Amino acid sequence: MRAIVATCKDWGIGKDDQLLVHNRADMRHFVSCTMGGTVVMGRKTLDSFPGGRPLRGRRNIVLSHKDGFERSGVEVAHSLEELLSLVGDQDPSQIWVIGGASVYQQLLPYCSEAVITKHECIRAADSFFPDLDKDPVWQEIACEGQGYTEEGIAYRFIRYAHR
Repeated sequence: MRAIVATCKDWGIGKDDQLLVHNRADMRHFVSCTMGGTVVMGRKTLDSFPGGRPLRGRRNIVLSHKDGFERSGVEVAHSLEELLSLVGDQDPSQIWVIGGASVYQQLLPYCSEAVITKHECIRAADSFFPDLDKDPVWQEIACEGQGYTEEGIAYRFIRYAHR
């Protein structure tokens, strides 16, 4: 599995179930990385998509402890064990953990890589991604591009590997 996320300098990822920084280049990067693969998310992340609809061109799996949760075009796993069973025969490099914070926390130990869009700003946040720079089991392995958002915020695409 791999995680993909957009963060601010303080590893903030969202507030009120919305992204902190709007970045078209990051969205294109996200699509190019995840297209044709499997995306694993929490229910609130799914709800944050337009119309609460699953992402096209990808297998969508929601990890939710809420009994009876169903959504057209989405597979639901009610436990970590059930999720691992659903993806057990799939190429792990094609499974993308896409949020939210609690899903990242649960699945990051199963990820071999994390693809981070790091924005050089700090915004008010109520959810955070773990600080991989301070975690000794993660190592930055590549910086694969940089630019500025429409608002003029600098960003970089950084890859981390799980040691």
